[in-house]
Amino acid sequence: MDGNVLNVVGPALVLGLAMIGSSIGCAIGGMVSHAVMARIDEGHGKMIGMSAMPSSQAIYGFILMILMNGSIKDGNLSAVGGIAIGVSVGFALLFSSVMQGKCCATGIQASAKQPGVYGKCFAAIGIVESFSLFAFVFALLLF
Repeated sequence: MDGNVLNVVGPALVLGLAMIGSSIGCAIGGMVSHAVMARIDEGHGKMIGMSAMPSSQAIYGFILMILMNGSIKDGNLSAVGGIAIGVSVGFALLFSSVMQGKCCATGIQASAKQPGVYGKCFAAIGIVESFSLFAFVFALLLF
């Protein structure tokens, strides 16, 4: 296989896995927000906002894809190293997005029943987000 082809595998993996995770996480939150919005008369924007939280991992994947690609081109990161980072960090972003979507779903359901807990629900959502940030920052330290 041509070495130039291998150069894009890692960046493509981190981007693709992050995008898959964000789409699944946002879908989980979005489906629950639709069901809740059908039952309540106000506060729909808050439900939609919470359901969009897992989209941040797609941004981390996009930034890593750009930085990894540049680092590989500059010779600071090998193609194999890029693949290893792409797989490990990509899956970390994917799984944290899905789990964050589930936290968003339960937060949406809880705040529909008791609107006062809306802000408190972001604690669990933020904790799950922190694992994405850790994976992102640790990846940056590798190249």
